[in-house]
Amino acid sequence: MEKVKPFPLNDANFLKRLRDVAADSARVKLTVHARERMGQRRLTLPQVLDCLRRGRIDESATLTMRGDWKATLHHQWAGDVVRVAVALRKTAGNDFAVVITVID
Repeated sequence: MEKVKPFPLNDANFLKRLRDVAADSARVKLTVHARERMGQRRLTLPQVLDCLRRGRIDESATLTMRGDWKATLHHQWAGDVVRVAVALRKTAGNDFAVVITVID
């Protein structure tokens, strides 16, 4: 398996790349933990995707030990504030987003 080198990002570049990825919902993966929290907090997939596509940075983008970039975003949806922790993973073929958890 080819080792992918980390890619440098700041918050603005992170948001741009995330929005490009999240435009195609097939490139957004949800962890089991995120799905559990969505159920507990009565948040829907459209709310999470909208947060990824239109949200603002709460916690700045940081490089993880795996070489992914992770940040927390927030977005208001019909009176509810949705917060999402998401990582951008770069692979040899395509970038994709991994929703780590959702917070209300």
